Amino acid sequence: MQVHILASGSTGNSVLLQLGGKNILIDAGISARRIEQGLAGVGVKAGELDGVLITHEHIDHIKGLDVFIRRHKIPVYTRPGTWEGIPCRSKLPPQCCCDIYENIDIGPVRIETFPISHDASDPVGFCFYWSKIKWTLATDLGVITPEVKQALAHASLAILESNHDMEMLQTGPYPSFLKQRIKGIKGHLSNLDAARLLAYAGQQGPMQVFLAHLSKQNNTPSLAERTVSGFLTEQGYEVGRDIVLNRTHADRTASCIF
Repeated sequence: MQVHILASGSTGNSVLLQLGGKNILIDAGISARRIEQGLAGVGVKAGELDGVLITHEHIDHIKGLDVFIRRHKIPVYTRPGTWEGIPCRSKLPPQCCCDIYENIDIGPVRIETFPISHDASDPVGFCFYWSKIKWTLATDLGVITPEVKQALAHASLAILESNHDMEMLQTGPYPSFLKQRIKGIKGHLSNLDAARLLAYAGQQGPMQVFLAHLSKQNNTPSLAERTVSGFLTEQGYEVGRDIVLNRTHADRTASCIF
């Protein structure tokens, strides 16, 4: 079992999960060439993918979708409302455009969607189940909801948004309307909110966590890690044993091999 964050951040997002003998790509928010290079860097050919999942239609999650899917003819799964917001859908092979509702199976891997609060048509996160394993991807969250808490509960791996530091956002160069969007209920999750969400999650063993979708302007990997680690320590967690924090990057792959 392997997880490879090919890219994560405000400029583009794409994640490869390998479990149950399947290769599943989540989001295609970087160029097709970068996706191909990222896959090759971890020993996977694009044609070996079993499916592509799309969380929502914003450009940092679908930038490379058009070229990548037309080139490799891989099935793409997303919500019907999201398909309506994807401009390149009419260019894609019809057999590659698949709706996903509450859940789908890709081979032995069960994938369940859960709603997230974000300013997109019908955005979702994903839970992946195989054998006794549960992995969760939850990014682009404006607010922590009961559904998100449930999705994180008892996961052994979480790819979780830790988008911004509140002080950096408040004092940074963004215009007021954009600051309000980011910190609003349909915006993005702060470092501190990510830490609170992790503290809520029930655990059945150590949890590997990738702090994801960091803002280039309003965060740094070290600050996100320090904030989350400090809060969890205050709540009685032993960071590095109970919860293992991993950094992600916009321009290079971050991996975890089980």
